Amino acid sequence: MLLVLGMIEVGRAIMVQQILVNASREGARRAVLDGATDTEVADFVNTYLNNASLPSATVTFPQGSPQDAGFGAPVEVQVSMPFGQVTWVPGPMYLGGQNLTASTVMRRETVQ
Repeated sequence: MLLVLGMIEVGRAIMVQQILVNASREGARRAVLDGATDTEVADFVNTYLNNASLPSATVTFPQGSPQDAGFGAPVEVQVSMPFGQVTWVPGPMYLGGQNLTASTVMRRETVQ
């Protein structure tokens, strides 16, 4: 029984991790456009996650705010969520205290 619950838990973690990767990629695509703001990108990412039936996540910009990035500068969008919020197993045994994190870096597309 523990083996089956472990497989369910790890399978769910892999599935949510892939959704977080997609959300960070979509957020980065939005962040590199002219006029993008932190709030707009975070709302866009959380809407993407809500459409995938996941709760809101923490969206950060480790290399600085998208609106401060110059032409061709890297813009990084990092999305993280505690696994305890998305597990299907009550009281997750193996991954309970872990954070799932995804990050995408793209170059800023702006007018010089």
